[in-house]
Amino acid sequence: MKSLQRNTEEYIQATRQWIDQVVIGHNFCPFARFVRSPETIHYAVNAAYQAEDIMLALHAECQRLDNTPDIATTLLILPGLKQFDRYLDVLELAQVMLEQWHYEGVYQLASFHPHYQFEGEAADAPSNYTNRSPYPVLHLLRETDITRVMADYEDPHSIFENNMAETEKQGCAHFEQLLQQCKKPR
Repeated sequence: MKSLQRNTEEYIQATRQWIDQVVIGHNFCPFARFVRSPETIHYAVNAAYQAEDIMLALHAECQRLDNTPDIATTLLILPGLKQFDRYLDVLELAQVMLEQWHYEGVYQLASFHPHYQFEGEAADAPSNYTNRSPYPVLHLLRETDITRVMADYEDPHSIFENNMAETEKQGCAHFEQLLQQCKKPR
């Protein structure tokens, strides 16, 4: 049996590779490269399945961001949330909890999952790959950073349109192959 530490390292390595090859490599988020190099991303892995345990981990990560200004963003990797419907339930609760913890307007959540499916999109639509990751992830971003970066970006609304065009151009097989490569142990 693999040690928890080794599993943690594999989850983080796969997520870093996904950021480099998919998110930055396909320019899904034009701002990601600025937090990747120099590395100002904090990676946390929590294998919990129960929503209460995940909320405790999320709250701890919010507090870490509160106390560590050198961290630009946090990726909370949740390998226990394999079922997309269960992940969506946890995501909805996380949004509510951010408000209850008085983090609305301070932090924003972005969501990524291996089976991500936009509402109204077919499961096999290439556009889903903009939010598909090797493992389930809750991404905590600082609202001030988002506001600052968006103000400096010429046409922020074009990001979504460009992402859709890129996924259509490359196709599902391309992105599925990248995701599988990210999960291969190094």
